[in-house]
Parts: sequence; structure tokens; C-alpha cells
Amino acid sequence: MENISSEEVCFIILKAREVNAKTDPEFLDPASNPADDGGREILLDYPDDATDQELTASLERLNEGELTELLALVTVGRGDFTKEEWPEAIRQASDFMDEATLRYLLDLPLLADYLEEGLSQMGFSCEDAWEQRL
Repeated sequence: MENISSEEVCFIILKAREVNAKTDPEFLDPASNPADDGGREILLDYPDDATDQELTASLERLNEGELTELLALVTVGRGDFTKEEWPEAIRQASDFMDEATLRYLLDLPLLADYLEEGLSQMGFSCEDAWEQRL
């Protein structure tokens, strides 16, 4: 991967997992103390929740080369390409890129899983990325 770092991909994986963990709240204003509900309220998807915004912002920050490689990682993680076919995955991702790419990634339910598998296929892991950061 020439354009996007494994650390950036891991951050996106983390944010995508947070978004996927959210569930619709039963009450829009529970007026409860978070300590009383065991902290479960953090998993509820309220309209003013910033989790979706954080994922969107992290994807919007990417330049075209980074976004192309991220999309290529998704295709490798999905099993469409292998590590050896990385140049072809990049070409296809580049051809697919348009104004709807960001929405496609945000709406992809298995985004985190595909990215994590793609990283693994390319010889990277989030554990390694976090260790290097520390």
C-alpha cells in the first residue's frame, strides 16, 4: 500500500465497528444515569450521536489515492482479488471511483470486516499498527 497507512485503515475499521454496534433507542430521551444502565446507552444511536459523523469525516479526509486503496482493500477482503492481484484491484477501484464512492463505503455493512481481512491478506494487522503507534 503506497498511499494509505495501515494505521489510517485501522482507525476507519475502529470507527466502522462503533457505527455497526449502534442500535435504535427504545426511548429518544431516556433521562437515565449512564452508571445506572451499565453504560449500555453508549450503544444506542441517538440523532445527535457523533459516531457516524466521525466515520464520515475520517473517510472524507482521505485523498483520492488513499480512497482508491481503501476501496481496493475492501475488494481484497471480500475475496474478489488476492495480494498478488493488488495492481488489478487498484485499477478496478480507480475505475469505480466517483462521487458515490463515499456513500458506498458508509453503507457497506461489513466494511470493517472487509478492511480487516484485506489488511491481513496484504500482510498487515491492526495490532501491529497500534504497537508501532505506541
